[in-house]
Amino acid sequence: MKSESEAKRLIIVSNRLPVKAEIWDEIIHFEKSAGGLATGLNSLDSSYEKHWIGWPGVYTDDADKEDILINRLDSYNFHPVFLSRSDVELYYDGYSNSTLWPLFHYFYPYARHDQRFWDAYKKVNRLFANRVLEFASEDDIIWVQDYHLMLLPSMLREKLPRVRIGFFLHIPFPSYELFRTLANRDELMEGVTGADQIGFHTYEYMRHFVSALYRIKGVESDDNRFHYRGHTFSVDTFPMGINYDSFCNAYKSEGVKRFAEEFGNRYHDRKVILTVDRLDYSKGILRRLEAFRYFLELFPAWNGKVSMVMILVPSRDKVDKYHELKVSIDEAVGNINGSFSSPGWIPIHYFYKNFSFEELAAFYHQSDVALVTPLRDGMNLVAKEYVAAKARKAGVLILSEMAGAAIQLRDALVVNPNNLGEIAGAINKALNMPVAEQRRRLMRMQRKIRRSDISKWSRNFINKLESIHQWQDDLRKKYLRPSQSRAVVEAFAKAERRLVALDYDGTLVPFAARPEDALPPKRLLKILESIAGDDSTDLLIVSGRDSEFLDSVIPGKEITVFAEHGAMRRMGSEWISLFRSDLSWQPEIIRVMKEITETTPGSMIERKRTAVVWHYRNSDTWLAEMRVAQLINRLIYPCTMRQLYLMKGNKIVEVKPSEYTKGTAVNNYIEGRNYDFILAAGDDTTDEDMFEVLPRTAATVKIGKPSERARFNMESSADFVQLLEQISR
Repeated sequence: MKSESEAKRLIIVSNRLPVKAEIWDEIIHFEKSAGGLATGLNSLDSSYEKHWIGWPGVYTDDADKEDILINRLDSYNFHPVFLSRSDVELYYDGYSNSTLWPLFHYFYPYARHDQRFWDAYKKVNRLFANRVLEFASEDDIIWVQDYHLMLLPSMLREKLPRVRIGFFLHIPFPSYELFRTLANRDELMEGVTGADQIGFHTYEYMRHFVSALYRIKGVESDDNRFHYRGHTFSVDTFPMGINYDSFCNAYKSEGVKRFAEEFGNRYHDRKVILTVDRLDYSKGILRRLEAFRYFLELFPAWNGKVSMVMILVPSRDKVDKYHELKVSIDEAVGNINGSFSSPGWIPIHYFYKNFSFEELAAFYHQSDVALVTPLRDGMNLVAKEYVAAKARKAGVLILSEMAGAAIQLRDALVVNPNNLGEIAGAINKALNMPVAEQRRRLMRMQRKIRRSDISKWSRNFINKLESIHQWQDDLRKKYLRPSQSRAVVEAFAKAERRLVALDYDGTLVPFAARPEDALPPKRLLKILESIAGDDSTDLLIVSGRDSEFLDSVIPGKEITVFAEHGAMRRMGSEWISLFRSDLSWQPEIIRVMKEITETTPGSMIERKRTAVVWHYRNSDTWLAEMRVAQLINRLIYPCTMRQLYLMKGNKIVEVKPSEYTKGTAVNNYIEGRNYDFILAAGDDTTDEDMFEVLPRTAATVKIGKPSERARFNMESSADFVQLLEQISR
């Protein structure tokens, strides 16, 4: 364990290290990355000792060179994962960028499904896990980055169950309808849910992830927290920023001034539209070129007076789709220049190369318009860099509504990247916009970017991760440990008068697709009969089920059974009705439920003596979620008017008289009785009422999702039945 005076270790895991290694003439050289991620993580306060794990970008089968690389990188706290050419071809070019990337960016026809890709993806994720586990401990924070490593969080969780793990997706998360087409969707979800904190750029991506999580794994949200297999994690949005000061102050540097002067001299007689993209089909480059052509046709007065400076950064051009895209872009640029050029003027100045930070900052600062129109983009930091780099100069940002940045940069001219006329019109509007309006828009956007820069992004994520981990630690203390189970059993054995109050579904038996199939096994019945057979013990089954069902599954005169949340009670073999309510409300509630049932395949209505229940366990999860909201909305008024209890339970919506709850049933039963041991267990919100009325000394146990009202938590009904078996002995 680290002492409080020691810095916490933050281990960042990404596909690539923030340096690129190259071997020239048998000598290893390093080139540092100036990427936003490296900048943001370096800005975290010095209380963190930061380490970085990733591929160094070089292939070598030479063990001596690997040792040199390890030793050289170790001085930066960088730890390389060595990959073969085959690994990179199948894992990186293959599954990551030929399967996940196109699918997550809504280019479904481009997604290739190849078993070799998936096998390599699993293998490389395991290589990364092994590298992390070489020196990570449960006191560390591990922050996994992006779609290349979606299996990694759960791999790490297996070996370090209490370590803090964050996962951030830097690209869009697609709608469920696209994500479900992946053959390995279940494994990817399983991998990501090993994290404590899962982050996305925008609410839209988070919403798609939550929907897929619900529909694939059946995991529902509880105030942005999710509980799955004994692990609770949080999902939230963290819009990534840039190093604002670096771009805002860039124009003051001598290097930027020199490039800006050259730029100004070259384009002094015309307006300049700037586009900066990495070579990728998701950037909408061909569509943008079509829109620029349409602009020149639609507004011929601008011919000769405006040029597009088009910067294209090489990327993945060995992949067939990217090579084909490059050829198409070259042809489109040549076609437009051939059609519209005149002596002394070329519409498009096209650069296929990397530019330095100083050159890019100069381009940003000097250009009149930035045209950023991706067809789909996780965030798009170019838009933010342009706005920040304008400093005191005027300029207009035209931004695709499909970029994550569009949510923050509302003062840009936001366009549909597929609408040529809209883009052409926006270019014309931008070129004619008064300088005063340009400045006002830029200033408002600059304030937003400055407030949510890259430092804030990284701090917010780590702070949320620490917060959810602390919450988990508090929660973990409530999980019934073996020593506590033994203490409960011993307390039961020593007590002179005992009460055991138990829910049925989800507590004694797991849920079934059809409610009538949730039957108790013989082993459970023997356990219950053994406990109830002790004269010093009162055993209560307190359920929302009707009396007929409970009579059929819970035999034995010694067991007291409450049906319909306490409206009916069986003591011995006779049922007593405890309700006095007028049930004239039921026809109206049933009519509303029938209307919803008719449009929700798989749902059904259960009518009890005192309650009406709408079940949707067998319905499509997305449709059911929408119908639940509709049903509750329609039932609020009649339930309020008639003072009825409207409750959303586990895959049910129930309406019943408000005076009957599990809490009132148990409270009325124990009145006048003295117990020196009480055990109560349940899995649903209805059981919280029971926990609340019992003394704090009672051993109250929540099954499944954690509860603040229960003293203890257990993961499953099977675990709880084991405890009952120990008690019964």
